[in-house]
Amino acid sequence: MELEARVRDSFERQGLMHHLGAQLSEIAPGRVHIILPSRPEVTQQHGYFHAGATSAIADSAGGYAAYTLFPEDSSVLTVEYKINLLAPAEGNHLEAVGTVLKSGRTLTVCRLEVFAVQSTERSLIATGQQTLIRIDKRPER
Repeated sequence: MELEARVRDSFERQGLMHHLGAQLSEIAPGRVHIILPSRPEVTQQHGYFHAGATSAIADSAGGYAAYTLFPEDSSVLTVEYKINLLAPAEGNHLEAVGTVLKSGRTLTVCRLEVFAVQSTERSLIATGQQTLIRIDKRPER
């Protein structure tokens, strides 16, 4: 199956991404971007994007970045990730970027970045690192 179609097919099965309103925006080998539009359901009490929503799209961006380099008969699970929230997240949307730093036979390490986008301004609001494990593909639910 073509890389982009394989990633999009898997992403469409993610209930949380659908619930949040997140969308894949770019898919390339070792790199994936996810957009999260601003809406009241993804904010916290001060009106900023909630850290949970920010972290969730970062986790998925890194996971899919790793997945782009895995064989077609495998899948991916997050082993751990750490995220630093650098500034309050506000804007028209967030853009999470997952980039593979090292793809191994079993474990893959990714850089996670989340940007707040307001019109033409883009500012880094979170950064992190993630470790993922390649697993044999299980039958999809």
